[in-house]
Amino acid sequence: MQTKRFFAGFLIVSLILAGVVSHYASSSPDGLEKVAADKGIAEKEEEHALAGSPLGDYGVEGVGDGRVSGGLAGLIGVGLTLAAGGGLFWTIRRRGTGAASRTD
Repeated sequence: MQTKRFFAGFLIVSLILAGVVSHYASSSPDGLEKVAADKGIAEKEEEHALAGSPLGDYGVEGVGDGRVSGGLAGLIGVGLTLAAGGGLFWTIRRRGTGAASRTD
């Protein structure tokens, strides 16, 4: 039962961080972007091929409010990451159980 509580707590904290706390992230450029701007490298920057994707540029396409768009993108990202990781671990666990039973 403690494992389920841990994962439920982890999920709640992840969703809060992605959906709410992400609104308060700094919009200032990070160190790499600042150096690229200072040294003139940023002038040669091109748009990424996936920038027009539904979750491109840390937002959800079609949502007008930037805060809501960013929060939704964070929630979708957390959900997809947890689903992919959970599926991977589930697959590995099933293979491990099957291999152990075959050797017995």
